[in-house]
Amino acid sequence: MGKSRTKRFKRPQFSPTGDCQADAAAAVNGTGGEDDDGPAVELLEKLQHPSAEVRECACAGLARLVQQRPALPGLARRDAVRRLGPLLLDPSLAVRETAAGALRNLSACGGFEVCDDMVTKDIMTPLVALLKECSAGLDSNEMSPQEKKDQKRNSIENIANEAVNVLWNICECSSRAVSIFNKEGCLEIVLKYLSRFPTSVDLAISVAYCLQTVTEDNPELLKSFSATALHVLESVLLSPVSSMESLLLKTLVAGTIWNLKDIIPCKSQAEIINALLKILAEVLEMDTGETVIQMKEAEMQRLKTAAEAEEILENTNGDDLIEDDEMEGISRKRKVRRKTFVSDLLPATDKELRETMALLTAQQTALEIIVNMCCNEDPSDDEWEELSSSDESDAFMENSFNECGGQLFSPLCLSHEVHTALTNYLIPKKVFEKTAFPNSIAVDICCRNPTWKPLIRKMNTIQCRALLCLQSLVALLDVEHLGGAAALQTLAQHLSQLLFSQPDFAKRADFLEAISSALRALLQTMVSKNISQCMTPDQLMTLCRGGIHSSNVGVRVNVVSILGITGSVLAKEDGTLETLKNIGCFLLEVTTKDPSLVVAGEALDALFDVFADGKEAERASIQIKLLSALKEFQPVFKMKIRKEGKGNYSTDQLCVLDNVKMNLRRFIAYQETVEKRVTS
Repeated sequence: MGKSRTKRFKRPQFSPTGDCQADAAAAVNGTGGEDDDGPAVELLEKLQHPSAEVRECACAGLARLVQQRPALPGLARRDAVRRLGPLLLDPSLAVRETAAGALRNLSACGGFEVCDDMVTKDIMTPLVALLKECSAGLDSNEMSPQEKKDQKRNSIENIANEAVNVLWNICECSSRAVSIFNKEGCLEIVLKYLSRFPTSVDLAISVAYCLQTVTEDNPELLKSFSATALHVLESVLLSPVSSMESLLLKTLVAGTIWNLKDIIPCKSQAEIINALLKILAEVLEMDTGETVIQMKEAEMQRLKTAAEAEEILENTNGDDLIEDDEMEGISRKRKVRRKTFVSDLLPATDKELRETMALLTAQQTALEIIVNMCCNEDPSDDEWEELSSSDESDAFMENSFNECGGQLFSPLCLSHEVHTALTNYLIPKKVFEKTAFPNSIAVDICCRNPTWKPLIRKMNTIQCRALLCLQSLVALLDVEHLGGAAALQTLAQHLSQLLFSQPDFAKRADFLEAISSALRALLQTMVSKNISQCMTPDQLMTLCRGGIHSSNVGVRVNVVSILGITGSVLAKEDGTLETLKNIGCFLLEVTTKDPSLVVAGEALDALFDVFADGKEAERASIQIKLLSALKEFQPVFKMKIRKEGKGNYSTDQLCVLDNVKMNLRRFIAYQETVEKRVTS
């Protein structure tokens, strides 16, 4: 009903096993079968054991248990959060780390309800205390033997990493947790962690994820960002790329800085936006398919070299053993020492996989940031007046950014800077390239290797994000910035080929939603600029018949809208009677039979557009008996809005539906005059 709205992306939660939220409500309410309590009872009791090793094992067991859906209600009944919370401050560092890991998994698998319940049970108090202790521990230099100091420091970093992930998950799901984050000065702590990025990239990435979450729509926190805090972010942004993981870190920090756009000094806004889009462009420039192929080859070579080294070592140790048998006691000591030394030097077994996943995640994140940049969520004039007249706001800006002079960019200027930077860094072209299907060779490699198989889903996600990003860019930029009319026609052909090259496209819900959203925005732009489009009527009806049966409301809304856009053009052309009749019958069926009022309203809007004008449209409307069908449906539509509207639809949706209802009355009156004129 009207123009398609851009989908704004929020940061995803960490999830070790996938979607575990089905039992979240039952977990919070304490409902569920008592039969699942067995393992939980035993593990929770061991949390109080005097032995640190037993407590550590119990926490590790709970970290695995919380990933099993049926276990969540039992853990809630047994108050697992209140029992795990104190162990975040356990005297044993190993217990702290495993307790934080258990809470991390619980917060990831439990979802919104469980995370909010964790805040209710005061998990933030020990969590914040742990974060502060880790910060102090990383700063201290009390350990004199270097080896021992490094070992403890690494352990503290691991604990901090787990704790930051718990904080991220909870803040993603609970506004109360974000409020506590603001009040307890957590920003200063996590920024200190972030500043360690040259040597602690894993911890820095966790912090960057968390910062992206807490800085979104959080004006209270923005007041806490001093020039020093911004400098920490800037140092990450300007650091050289040493690995795929460092590239991911820079991308995440770019997303955080975009969230801070309202407090960036006015004279620095253009520079900052250009810096952000330069990084995003560099990320999207990389070929993920080739990276998968190269990284898999590197992994195979590394493992081959390691196996050969191990074989040489064993042969060498065998020879030594024969010699040392004659010398009796020395041999075994030498053999064990050499094996341990070589094994310690072997790199992590998933090094290449981690690097590849980091690149894929960076590209997905970059596309999501671009979508958010394109979203039109500017404050109203009243809000800007309130902001500019606020003494407190002026004082804050003056104190925090002396170079700014107290003046911010207007939304219009900010929008102009984004448009310019998007064009300068060829973002539309790079996004277009990412809409293609994943490299078939890379997909085949991942299929044949179980540990790499999850990358296939990630590559498909990048394609879907690119399609949604394309939708945003098409809706935002001028035709000239998109390459002109010829480029849009090429793009339409490309999207059609993508769609119809997949016989089972209707079964791929994410892909169908993304590509139908992109097509809808593209066709709207092409119609508004009188650019001819390339989809044939048969292709159009194939798309609509496949999409209308989707369980995804967004897909059904998109295909109905696409039909309305295309039909409105065909209505003004000669020789389109049969196609218009097919379109009209299809839209009438959707209007009267779709269970969603939103889809029905969109179908009515499409009917209004298709049959609003044109001789062929008038003839088609008479032949399909459009007037009598709409008259019969009008009271049904009114009743459904009255009975189903409240509680099932948002206020905005109800306002739109009310407008459709009013337009339906007017359109029926118009059709009555058409029928009289044509039949007389």
